[in-house]
Amino acid sequence: MRVLLADDEVLLADTVAEGLRKLAMAVDVCYDGAGAIERLGVNRYDVAVLDRDMPGATGDAVCRWAIDAKVGTRILLLTAASGIRDRVDGLSLGADDYLTKPFAFAELAARVQALARRPPVGTPPVLESAGVVLDEPKFRAFRDGRLLDLTPKEFAVLRVLLQADGAVVSAEELLEKAWDEHADPFTNAVRVAVMTLRRKLGDPPVIATVPRVGYRFGEISEA
Repeated sequence: MRVLLADDEVLLADTVAEGLRKLAMAVDVCYDGAGAIERLGVNRYDVAVLDRDMPGATGDAVCRWAIDAKVGTRILLLTAASGIRDRVDGLSLGADDYLTKPFAFAELAARVQALARRPPVGTPPVLESAGVVLDEPKFRAFRDGRLLDLTPKEFAVLRVLLQADGAVVSAEELLEKAWDEHADPFTNAVRVAVMTLRRKLGDPPVIATVPRVGYRFGEISEA
C-alpha cells in the first residue's frame, strides 16, 4: 500500500508517517499543497491523507485537483474544524473520508486501511453490462430497457456484481459489501438475494454460479 501524507505540521506528519510505515505501508510525506499536487501527478497512491488547513494550496484545493485529474486515489481529509457543516463541506468536495484533529493514530491507520480496500476510484455512477443498466444516483436498474423492481438489497448485490466487471465475486464478499456488520455470516441471505435477483432479471440468465467460488455477472455461454 502506498500513501501520500500532506500536512504543514511537520512533527505530526513525520510521526504519523513513521507509524504507518510500521504497518508495512510505503509513505511519502510533504508539508504543503503544492508538493502534494506534484507527487499525485507523478506517483500512483492508494490513499492520500491531506490537511485541509495547509497554507497556499489547501487540502481542499488538492482534493479538487486530484478529482479533476482522475488520479484514482482515495482521499482522507484532516482538519481541526469539527463542526457538522465542516465535515459535510469536506465530503462534498469529493473526499472519501474525514477525520478531525486531534485524532488517535489507531483510528487514522484503520481509516487509511479501509480506504485502500475499497474498489478503485472512478467507478462510474451508471454501470452497464449484458443489457443491464444500473443508475446508482437515481436508484434505478433496467434490463433491455425494462425497469426492474428491485429491493435495496437486490440493488446492492447487482451493483457489486457489475462493479466486479466479469470477475467472480464470492458469497463472503457480497455479504461484506451489501450487508451491514450485524449480518450473520452463516445465513443463506446471499443465496436468496441472488436467486430473487436472477428471477427479476429474467432470461437469458446473466448471473452464473461458479461452484464453491461465488458468482459472475455477464453473458453466459451455452457451451
